Amino acid sequence: MKILSVLGCTSSELSISIVGDRSMRILNREYLGKDRPTNVISFSMQEGEFASISSDLLGDVVISADTAAREAEEGAIPFHERLVFLLLHGILHLTGYDHERSGEDEARRMEAKEQELFELLGKEGLL
Repeated sequence: MKILSVLGCTSSELSISIVGDRSMRILNREYLGKDRPTNVISFSMQEGEFASISSDLLGDVVISADTAAREAEEGAIPFHERLVFLLLHGILHLTGYDHERSGEDEARRMEAKEQELFELLGKEGLL
């Protein structure tokens, strides 16, 4: 996968699941304590009790297609571009980027990396 290669994770693996809002709401409630759907959740396999299973297994990225479709419509962008952006966002979380707990500098760093990767995919005709 081009994204993992650019991030220096050439031998890494991850799973990608695309679900509906109902499933996403359950995941968000059970794992993050938020009783609502969200656009993307990442579950890292590089931290916590499962970190020792495999150094190549990054984790799981779960995307809500329903939420992505609403966001694409609201932003007047193609649905597939929104899905790709959410995938990028989820992968960046799995590779150590954080915009929620690390402050504004880290949030800006993550946004810059998202934009860089998104533009690279566009130039390569992968959007």
